[in-house]
Amino acid sequence: MIMVSEKNLTQFTQELCSKDADLMGIVEQFGTPPLWKREEHFHTLMHIILEQQVSLASGKAMFERISAHCAPEAEEIRAFGEENLRTIGVTRQKARYIVGVAEAMCTGELVLENLQKMSDDAVRKELTRFKGIGAWTADVYLLMALCRSDVFPSGDLALHIAAHRVKRLPKRPTPQELERIAEAWRPYRAVAARILWHWYLSAPKSRTNTD
Repeated sequence: MIMVSEKNLTQFTQELCSKDADLMGIVEQFGTPPLWKREEHFHTLMHIILEQQVSLASGKAMFERISAHCAPEAEEIRAFGEENLRTIGVTRQKARYIVGVAEAMCTGELVLENLQKMSDDAVRKELTRFKGIGAWTADVYLLMALCRSDVFPSGDLALHIAAHRVKRLPKRPTPQELERIAEAWRPYRAVAARILWHWYLSAPKSRTNTD
């Protein structure tokens, strides 16, 4: 398994850019993307669940609101409970997901440290056993916490918008179409995702607005 790190991110970015002029254009304009490394920890998984189907800013605001009431640790969240999470603005569904994952970690049913030795597919299979963790959440954890090099969350809206504009496609690609486009970026699809996110976050708002 190839891991992406601060030491090799620039090298992998340059290799991708040598094969894809559109990615090169992003890097020339905005520079090498950040690593965006997150800890291999319950609070990272909770944060990613909170980011599901909302903006990064909304997910971050909710994470900070929870953290202001209790430590973002599995034991603390389990004790805090679903009802308390709902009173501070967490949706019923996400409160249930977060407490369920916290319970699994407290009982030892989920051990995040074990994921380091697993293949990407095995990590996906392990994480998606738990309610509220789908393909996108598992892939983002693989990409940002475990720093795997060839993970591509094809269901990510920002990646769809970025690929549409950067690749000058006639319409926004479907997840299946985006996966086919991403095949050319193996074995560094996770780096390509970072480059596209970098464009999405850096380009003028007029270019990132949805159609």
